[in-house]
Amino acid sequence: MFPLITVTLFLPLVGAGLLLAWRGASRAAVHAVGIVTGVLTLAGAIGIAARGVRPGAFAQLEQAAWIPTLGASYRVGIDGISLFLVLLTALLFLLVFVYSATVRQQPRAYVALMLLLETASIGTFTALDALLFYVFFEVSLVSMYFMIGGWGHEDRHRAALTFFLYTLLGSLPLLLAILGLYLGSDPHTFDIRAWIAHPPLAGAAATLALIAMLFTFAVKTPIVPLHTWLPAAHVQAPTAGSVLLAGVMLKFGTYGLIRFALQMTPHAFHQLAVVVLVFGVVSALYGAFAALAQQDLKRLVAYTSINHMGYVVIGVAVAALTLDPGVRALALDGAVLQMISHGLVTGALFFLVGMLQDRTHTRDINRFGGLLRVIPILGWSFVLAAFASLGLPALAHFPAEFQIFLATLRAAPAALIALLGIVVTAVLYLYAIQRVFMGRPNPAWAGLTDLGARELLTLVPLLLLIVAVGIAPGWLLGVIHQTTSTLGLG
Repeated sequence: MFPLITVTLFLPLVGAGLLLAWRGASRAAVHAVGIVTGVLTLAGAIGIAARGVRPGAFAQLEQAAWIPTLGASYRVGIDGISLFLVLLTALLFLLVFVYSATVRQQPRAYVALMLLLETASIGTFTALDALLFYVFFEVSLVSMYFMIGGWGHEDRHRAALTFFLYTLLGSLPLLLAILGLYLGSDPHTFDIRAWIAHPPLAGAAATLALIAMLFTFAVKTPIVPLHTWLPAAHVQAPTAGSVLLAGVMLKFGTYGLIRFALQMTPHAFHQLAVVVLVFGVVSALYGAFAALAQQDLKRLVAYTSINHMGYVVIGVAVAALTLDPGVRALALDGAVLQMISHGLVTGALFFLVGMLQDRTHTRDINRFGGLLRVIPILGWSFVLAAFASLGLPALAHFPAEFQIFLATLRAAPAALIALLGIVVTAVLYLYAIQRVFMGRPNPAWAGLTDLGARELLTLVPLLLLIVAVGIAPGWLLGVIHQTTSTLGLG
């Protein structure tokens, strides 16, 4: 069978290599390479989706010997949890390449770094060898560090360094956990499938491995109090960096919670599930209240990311806590769908904030006003994305959050206090819409132009998918449920 996952995975890396070798490429040629590579990668991801998944097993397996003496191999594949994350990744990268077609500062390095990050991201979601997963997981850190430091805003160097140190040091416990799982397996292997089928560790060893994994993925998600790198990274990153950081890279943390913590140390996670649930609730509430206090529009959206990722953590924790297979599947269905909807909604919001900043050179909410009359397409697009973020029915977040909270009601009713976060999110977005887009137009912005063709091409696919997922989520949930319904956590 044609190795479609491998080809899709390494297409962006080939594009990056071409750009690095093509020293005389014009700016237009560089961006064309990025866009064409993004189109081909998305086509590959759609082809992977067309081949489908298998209930209770990984599908489309591709493998080759890598380090046989260590039991490490190149192994990739997908299931109902990872498939739509691959599709989301390919879509967001293509849209970022289109949006970034006007970048003039070192475009060759800029596009090459994004292509490297795309390979690392798809590799993280498809790797079925723990050592390979860790390699992709770490390479993504390097790419984003240089994107923030090289093309970010005024305080970009400090933000890039904080991001790098937090996530690098945060990933070291994961390496220790992987080594522990490797040593506990018999025969020694890094095969993720084997670790899921027969968890290598038990008792105190499993608990220690779980704590190490929880620390790493808490930093990456991020979960309060290990979140402090995120607002600065988002605010100082270029628009493309913010979209990819929120839409793709934060999912590394919650995907790791499911793939590693939940599936490889299920009994230990069950014992610590209440603790993780508390941190998820705190993150959801803290993110909402912190966002309410922001006057920087981009920082506001950044804090709502913490809020929404907190709901994902709640869903995963409920799945670990309950012994009811139906409730477990319901919680995981909601958590995975929330990851997808968060990528769509927050990606759209960061694009819109970037488009607004490109025109006004500010993100200060107090300096805006009446923009709906001046740039109505941008304004109504922001209203739609904001309503999706606050959980309005018929938009993307609603079916995901509804399932998470329904499962929480059945397994841990006290955690429903996190619903307060939805109320606060509604208040803060209505406040932002009122201050930025309603009322009498500020004379300073009378000459602003509305969205152009390139920006609409970037934005419209996300807005259409936000509505499609909200109205008819079954086309995603049917695939996701094929995997979540078979997770037996004992």
